[in-house]
Amino acid sequence: MARIIDGSTVSRTIQTQLALDVADFVKATGFTPGLAVVLIGDDPASAVYVRSTGKASQKLGMKSETIVLPSDTPRERVLDVVAELNEDQSINGILVQLPLPRHLDSDEVIDAIDPRKDVDGLHPANAGLLSLGRPRFVPCTPAGIVELLKADNTLTTGKHVVVLGRSNLVGRPIATLLSLKGEPGDATVTICHSRSRNLAELTRSADILIVAIGQPHFITANMVGDNSVIIDVGIHRLPESEGGGLCGDVDFSPVAARVAAITPVPGGVGPMTIAMLMRNTFAAARHSVASRM
Repeated sequence: MARIIDGSTVSRTIQTQLALDVADFVKATGFTPGLAVVLIGDDPASAVYVRSTGKASQKLGMKSETIVLPSDTPRERVLDVVAELNEDQSINGILVQLPLPRHLDSDEVIDAIDPRKDVDGLHPANAGLLSLGRPRFVPCTPAGIVELLKADNTLTTGKHVVVLGRSNLVGRPIATLLSLKGEPGDATVTICHSRSRNLAELTRSADILIVAIGQPHFITANMVGDNSVIIDVGIHRLPESEGGGLCGDVDFSPVAARVAAITPVPGGVGPMTIAMLMRNTFAAARHSVASRM
């Protein structure tokens, strides 16, 4: 049976240290790091995530502000809210929760965020810095994946990493991170997607398989190599007819029976995303205070 890479435990360890660092920072500077989250609409999964970020911020001793807007909020109003947060010196991090309602252009909204406050790491300026190997803010889920690999003592140098999914949130940035020089990195990375041919052959060739395709139980036991490491980014709520509960993009039990290590769902990548958001917000606060001195 595979080792379980426990994201909940790793996340708690990171946040425990982060709480101490925030307390020292507030004592030394008199400034409390602040995170603002903008939630547009009433998507249930987004609402749960936003509540979790608020709780985590407060637990770490940081200021938390949540701005909830109706799903039909005009484009101009959303951009005004972002502009106001850009100017608010008490706010160091801005997160606009995705996905947005269909009438809003997510690229336009993300581009409007001050790159120095873009703690989700999605602004073109931050994506560009990451691609150059000079990251300012690494997107939270990819950053969390790297921390899980480190906690599991899974080395990436010289390994074949297959990333299933090419989104700007996960697939592209984790592929970039693991191809950069240095450990964790120095991997040979293959990005697969819905149009990739011979997909099972590619996934079986992976030493490390990172699955972010957004389809429940997509990866089955015959699609993984023996002794590989599986990072499951997906999270889905199963219908009651299938027992309810949560599952990932990986068919967990059959896959876990043949691989070396695997992240569970829930309790794997998910907790790490929030921990990395908190870490990015604290980093933004330190940079902001340093620039004023």
